[in-house]
Amino acid sequence: MSNYRRALQPGGCYFFTVVTYKHLPLFANENNIDILRNAFRTIKNKHPFSIDAITILPDHLHTIWQLPQNDNNFSLRWRLIKHLVSTKIDSPKNHRDEKYIWQRRFWEHLITDNNDWKNHMDYIHYNPVKHGYTNQPNNWKFSSFLNAVNKGWYDKDWGMSEPENIKKLMLE
Repeated sequence: MSNYRRALQPGGCYFFTVVTYKHLPLFANENNIDILRNAFRTIKNKHPFSIDAITILPDHLHTIWQLPQNDNNFSLRWRLIKHLVSTKIDSPKNHRDEKYIWQRRFWEHLITDNNDWKNHMDYIHYNPVKHGYTNQPNNWKFSSFLNAVNKGWYDKDWGMSEPENIKKLMLE
């Protein structure tokens, strides 16, 4: 049995990595991305949180969430999001009658300060370039990068080369 302990901070800001089952490219299909987006909207309405950043790649996604004050239950939200997506995407099932959509767990990191937040924001927005899906973040449409540009957080041409502050981050 695992001894893993989640960092639970009411009202916390978290970075997440969520991966598809065996890195299957389920989100190479735009219909599946729409299913994921609808699941996010549905769960956000029932269990509020805000999304500071997100990028969706074919086999995984990265996001930063801000939870409401007095709420630390990101696990419930992920369970519900994964469940909703799994009910909408056709896939074979295992011996437990679970679809082959998601890896069982996800990885989270409690954001500790503004510098930590910036590093993770940069990591999220540069990730499509890192994986070779595009040559610059503003060309990846399954990302919050252009929203961040509109908020003044980035210049539109940011990310033409890998930022120094994320070169040593290992968040996959």
